[in-house]
Amino acid sequence: MTDGAGRRRVSRPARQARLRVAVHQQVRLGSAELVPDVDTAGSWLLFIDGVPQSGVDLDDPGYLEFEYVRRIGHVADLVFPAGEPLRALHLGGGALTLPRYLAHTRPGSRQLVAELDDRLTDLVRRHLPLPAGHRIRVRAADARAVVESARETSYDLVIADVFAGAVTPGHLTTAEFAAATARALRPGGVYAVNVAAGQSSSRGTTPRDRSDKNFTISDMQTLDGARSAVATIRSVYKETCVIAEASVLRGRRRGNLVIVASDKPLPEAALGRAAAGDPFPARVVTGEDLSRFVSGARVVTDAAIALAPGDANNAASPDASPQSTNW
Repeated sequence: MTDGAGRRRVSRPARQARLRVAVHQQVRLGSAELVPDVDTAGSWLLFIDGVPQSGVDLDDPGYLEFEYVRRIGHVADLVFPAGEPLRALHLGGGALTLPRYLAHTRPGSRQLVAELDDRLTDLVRRHLPLPAGHRIRVRAADARAVVESARETSYDLVIADVFAGAVTPGHLTTAEFAAATARALRPGGVYAVNVAAGQSSSRGTTPRDRSDKNFTISDMQTLDGARSAVATIRSVYKETCVIAEASVLRGRRRGNLVIVASDKPLPEAALGRAAAGDPFPARVVTGEDLSRFVSGARVVTDAAIALAPGDANNAASPDASPQSTNW
């Protein structure tokens, strides 16, 4: 997701123009709009309540519009042998950008998408049809319920990008949820997570030095909340790294972190080269640098989320309304 701060790639020359018009429809999460991208014929942008959610190029599914989505693409490209079909679980659907990407770059991949908003899925499928021969299934269900119902060691790749408004629903941020994703992955499988990171907290206390054990919505929107997300995933996965722009890592602006985790070593050097070569260069943070980044950050648990006051999205309920973004 961009949530107002994500970075798009530089524009490309438009191909032959076609007559295209925007499509508006009310979906379960709000007002959805599919808008032709003026930069490129065949490209569309999905907005929910005016916030950009996904970019799709029907003519070139290998093109990834938003920078952080491109970084997740690097993960899939570099962790697994080129062209090898994958079994992938996508938590959050949006316009199905990454499922299309994997179907294009890895034909035969079997993919399941957990997207709670069935009306949004219907809109996308109707106006942005999936390619012929795809093996993509979309299930209108809560992401945690889908992960917990998955058979052990059934996926090569789990990608999480689920938001309610500007934050990830609390029940998808805990160590218990991360453990459920680990159970769903085969040995050597990868969990890739998009996390929104705000500027460093300006309050007198932060989630790292608060005396209470609970997190609230405002905590999760700060850079400290992003650090906590990394610490939580590191508590479950032996190998973890973070991909983000330097200004986001330093808390100077709002943006996105991509957390990559596995039980086996990750191709950190190759990921670093790929991220550094993007139009908006990013860093890969690993090892001691990552330990310093998360130093003092709390590991979030189901118990802490359940007790956190004032957050209706924290309950692990299939009736929650996650705003899935940017696929």
